[in-house]
Amino acid sequence: MPSVLMLGVIWIFLFSRVPPSLPLQEVHASRETIGKIAAASKMMWCSAALDILFLLDGSHSVGKGSFERSKHFAITVCDALDIGLERVRVGAFQFGSTPRLEFSLDSFSTRQEVKAQIKRMVFKGGRTETGLVLKYLLRRGFPGGRNGSVPQLLIIVTDGKSQGQVALLAKQLKEKGVTVFAVGVRFPRWEELHVLASEPQEQHVLLAEQVEDATNGLLSALSSSALCSAVAPDCRVEAHPCEHRTLETIRELAGTAPCWRGALRADAVLATRCPFYSWKRVFLSHPATCYRTTCPGPCDSQPCENGGTCVPEGLDRYHCLCPLAFRGEANCALKLSLERRIHVLFLLDSSASTTLEGFLRAKAFVKRFAQAVLSEDSPARVGVASYSGELTVVVPIGEYQDMPDLVRRLDGIAFNGGPTLTGKALRQVAERGFGTATRTRQDRPRRVVVLFTESHSQDEVAGPAHHARGRDLLLLGVGSEAVQAELEEITGSQRHVMVYTEPQDLFNKIPELQGKLCTRPRSGCQAQSMDLVFLLDASATVGPENFAQMQSFVRNCALQFDVNPDVVQVGLVVYGSRVQTAFGLDAHLTRAAVLRAMSQAPYLGGVGSAGMALLHIYDKVMTVQKGARPGVPKAVVMVTDGRGAEDAAVPAQKLRNNGISILVVGVGPVLRDALRRLAGPRDVLIHAAAYSNLQFHQDKLIEWICGEAKQPVNLCKPSPCMNEGTCVLRRGSYRCECRDGWQGPHCENRVLRGDALKARGSRQDPAGGLHVHGSQQLQRPGHPGS
Repeated sequence: MPSVLMLGVIWIFLFSRVPPSLPLQEVHASRETIGKIAAASKMMWCSAALDILFLLDGSHSVGKGSFERSKHFAITVCDALDIGLERVRVGAFQFGSTPRLEFSLDSFSTRQEVKAQIKRMVFKGGRTETGLVLKYLLRRGFPGGRNGSVPQLLIIVTDGKSQGQVALLAKQLKEKGVTVFAVGVRFPRWEELHVLASEPQEQHVLLAEQVEDATNGLLSALSSSALCSAVAPDCRVEAHPCEHRTLETIRELAGTAPCWRGALRADAVLATRCPFYSWKRVFLSHPATCYRTTCPGPCDSQPCENGGTCVPEGLDRYHCLCPLAFRGEANCALKLSLERRIHVLFLLDSSASTTLEGFLRAKAFVKRFAQAVLSEDSPARVGVASYSGELTVVVPIGEYQDMPDLVRRLDGIAFNGGPTLTGKALRQVAERGFGTATRTRQDRPRRVVVLFTESHSQDEVAGPAHHARGRDLLLLGVGSEAVQAELEEITGSQRHVMVYTEPQDLFNKIPELQGKLCTRPRSGCQAQSMDLVFLLDASATVGPENFAQMQSFVRNCALQFDVNPDVVQVGLVVYGSRVQTAFGLDAHLTRAAVLRAMSQAPYLGGVGSAGMALLHIYDKVMTVQKGARPGVPKAVVMVTDGRGAEDAAVPAQKLRNNGISILVVGVGPVLRDALRRLAGPRDVLIHAAAYSNLQFHQDKLIEWICGEAKQPVNLCKPSPCMNEGTCVLRRGSYRCECRDGWQGPHCENRVLRGDALKARGSRQDPAGGLHVHGSQQLQRPGHPGS
């Protein structure tokens, strides 16, 4: 028998391709926080008496490319150090088969010299003998150092794949007072890095591949241990959940194959089946905690108003991406476009019941509103008065030099405390709040009183309010839900009252107040009902800044509609690395809430699938369970660059077959064929050459939406019946025929077995007709009958 058949075990090595973009360390924090971590790494500065020695792994397992990244990390750290012979001294070793001193701690006295010498380091290769360089340091100490008279830091940059024992040597170094940072490179073995690092290990184990994050983590640890004050007073070190990944080779049984065991003698060979294995490389995850420094960013104060998106530019600058209605103004501030002159007196409740916090909130609102309204050519003039027991006109109408003067006078208004006599204040406002007017009714400006209060009046308000309205004053009320009824009594109309539920919600009332003061054309299809879903491409090919311009575009569109449960419902879906419902159709009941939620939609990154996103809308958004209304037109507006849309034509047609219209907004210099197929036979497609050009297509989009809102609807598309019930059209209505075990207008209620048998027996009425548990009459759009 041929000897070549005498095999023990067949080994088959299959190494899967390593994903090039999977990070080996991931800090679980928002995109904004990750940006702040990177920005803070450039602001941190360590100036103290320290000896810092870099040990750079130059072995073959690290490789030349990763060695260069190790050098880049060391150079970046040096940028944050006050290097000098009396302050921070820096030295460097390269180790492979043997340790090599590149330069000692006392070789250079400036940061430029140290960085230049690190750049000149040449990759040597060899084995990973980490233990040899640690032994060198134990015997001889830090070369060129100050003999332990100042704190000693050892920064080991390695893949953690030492070919000798390092645990005891690292322990002895740490016992001598050396602080050890273990910084991974390439695909590190995290277990060895934790053995090398000082306690707490989570603060002393980093990854050089993520330079800014690692620099931030190192300097944060130095600040926490008081070795140097690297963090500015207004910055803070915080713990974030993170994840370390390692690349491991694992063996899996792939099957068996015939083989022969035994000696060369013919009578000693045994035929049998032997196992064979496949080997593959996989990433294993280890949860951890990462301590990083963040500093206040330029967007922390939310400077962009009226739904604008703040985009940071460096450490202290930003710009606002504004909705179309507010474009061209600083910070998307509101500019009133008034057809005639108007005098507005803000009346602030300064009583003890409102509290100091509520009073300061009202002052802040007036400041923001005035900054939005007033300009050199604005016909609007404002004044401010406060009251508790008595009325005090702090800023008479129009009596201020300029905006800074008005702001100073607003800041100087003191909180009084005392009783809440709103009725008395209204009577005094009517008499002297607008001065002693001598003009006739025809030539005097429109006069408006905007009352701010969070507490009930302790005197009667109906009579004084009626007196003020009789003096030709328009009364508007702004307050908390607790005083809504009283404000309606004062103003004489529910339409003249603005109520906020949360303190921050107050500032979102600026556009609403604008609408009540100004004559504004009503755009959009105000009286038409519709369920409208925006679908935004949030994949990596779009990028965060372009995604922010998408958000601004859809916010501009939403501004044109009357958002409420009876007219237009709006939902938003984003897709990238996954598909996510940012908010459903019935999640937000007002336009202000929709605008705010659109601003908070997440950018996902990753690879997006438009087909999966459309199926998500079909299954999980445009359904009765998720707030869709029977008898109401339904539309999806999709904004994408076209990448990832190759699989979308069939899901799009599935939506259209179910009564849901789709408009595709394609962005990019070239319109992709996939988008043309997605647009369907009606060619419902808008092409914008760039994201900055989306604003020029808003009118066309609104026109299409309004046209779809007027189209006749099929009450059974999409089906309002749940749990596989069948929708049956009748004259002007529909009914749901439910499967056994379900009942209700939309087959939404499960019935017990006994009830189900009873219901089955009652389905035939005496005349032989069908008795239906769910039957709907067509009511006004937006209200399915039940």
